[in-house]
Amino acid sequence: MKTKAILPGPKPKKDDGTPDRRRRVTPDNKPKHPKLKPHKHKPND
Repeated sequence: MKTKAILPGPKPKKDDGTPDRRRRVTPDNKPKHPKLKPHKHKPND
């Protein structure tokens, strides 16, 4: 049994090609993924 590493990468898409709406996107990447919700940090985080 092999262990797979968790790699940062593009947002996963569903089988029909649309992005997974549960994902969040940082303000820097918002133009690339306009349909995804923004990721907000809490103060002191």
